[in-house]
Amino acid sequence: MPMPHRTQMQLIKRRLVGKEGSERIRELRSILGELPGYKNGPYADIRKWVEAQLDQTRVRKRVTHRDSIAVRREGAAQIAFVGPPNAGKSSLLQALSNIQIKTGAYAFTTTRPVPALTRVGGVLVQLVEIPGLRGADAILYCHDAAAPVEELRAVMAEVTEAEIARPAVIAATKSDEADGAALRAAFPELRVVEVSVLDDASIERLRETIWQLTGLMRVYLRDDEHPIALQPPATVLDVADSIHHDLGARCTGARVWGPSARFEGQQVGRGHELTDGDTVEILD
Repeated sequence: MPMPHRTQMQLIKRRLVGKEGSERIRELRSILGELPGYKNGPYADIRKWVEAQLDQTRVRKRVTHRDSIAVRREGAAQIAFVGPPNAGKSSLLQALSNIQIKTGAYAFTTTRPVPALTRVGGVLVQLVEIPGLRGADAILYCHDAAAPVEELRAVMAEVTEAEIARPAVIAATKSDEADGAALRAAFPELRVVEVSVLDDASIERLRETIWQLTGLMRVYLRDDEHPIALQPPATVLDVADSIHHDLGARCTGARVWGPSARFEGQQVGRGHELTDGDTVEILD
């Protein structure tokens, strides 16, 4: 007996996150081999969707140029790491995502965009060093807590001159050597978060700050550890539609556990507005 089709579709999408080219093709073929061979109904629709994804991936694989300066968006949001040379951007990116990046105690170690995916509150978020800023959802300004603030001020001036306005926070890096007092005094309009790659607790605090920067909310599905990320305000219908448009069309409501429910497991209509941290079971 196969699992409910909406759960299967959500799991398939999660398996494809962060995969591209040959890796994505292999995963899609594996998924096709696991699906039941129904010719009609929801599982037939899932098979058609997977086959369409396979065709699209083959086309993208032929035209993608790996040396492009552009960064393909992945995850629920993209956060740009911006700051002066040797501000600790690469080390911070590595600490948050566990990817391996060339780092060194000298300027301009990173010469090309470095994208990485990390889970923030269970949601996949893309972190990018030296990206095209216009595509980013928010900016994390990185600055050595002990360095002159004029260096960061010059970087911010360039962003302003380019007419790029995004939600922003300052990460005062290397905070094991100095605090962020000078940065707070220089930029009172921005939040300053002290962080050191040697301090795991500070990395986790920064991870939560990054989540707040996205402006998204998290809604969990029952029996699924990873939440769906949505732009608030979001309703039960929005959750159903994000899983699959057919489910959105059939959705009659949901059972809800969490902040928006008057009691655990409350049955609500499809227009019920959810709160960050809610858990839902879609009814159709």
